[in-house]
Amino acid sequence: MSSIPMVVLVGTSGTGKTTFLEKLIKELRSRKIIVGTIKHDVHGFEMDQPGKDTWRHARAGSDAVAISSPTKVALVRSVEQEMELDKVAELLGPVAIILVEGYKRSAKPKIEIHRKAHAAGLLSAPEELIALVSDTEWDFGVPTFDLEDAKGVADLLVAKFGLS
Repeated sequence: MSSIPMVVLVGTSGTGKTTFLEKLIKELRSRKIIVGTIKHDVHGFEMDQPGKDTWRHARAGSDAVAISSPTKVALVRSVEQEMELDKVAELLGPVAIILVEGYKRSAKPKIEIHRKAHAAGLLSAPEELIALVSDTEWDFGVPTFDLEDAKGVADLLVAKFGLS
């Protein structure tokens, strides 16, 4: 799993991380690159809908609930403590690149999404970044892209990680 490149998208709340990530996924997929994503949620989450069978299984005490159909599979598993990012990545199966939203404290290479209306400075140190996506000009020693330039970021990722 360690040979699969992993890039973490970070930024303060409301900067457009998810919106940019959607554009980047679509751009990479248009190039036939298999993309996996991981979303970090520090608050916890619920995937099951109350009353549905999988929700009922979990409420009854099942520690792991999977649901499968002809087109997708999902797994919700209780854990004693938060899993490390690399362990979560192993669950994704065969992909060419893993894009992560969150996990800003990880040691993985980062792309920071920044809007001047949301933060004056950056969350990341220059050595953590492989790129910056912003509505502000920066002289940070890494490529800087406009908030709409998913194509440019995809070009960077393809070149940097040899994706095809």
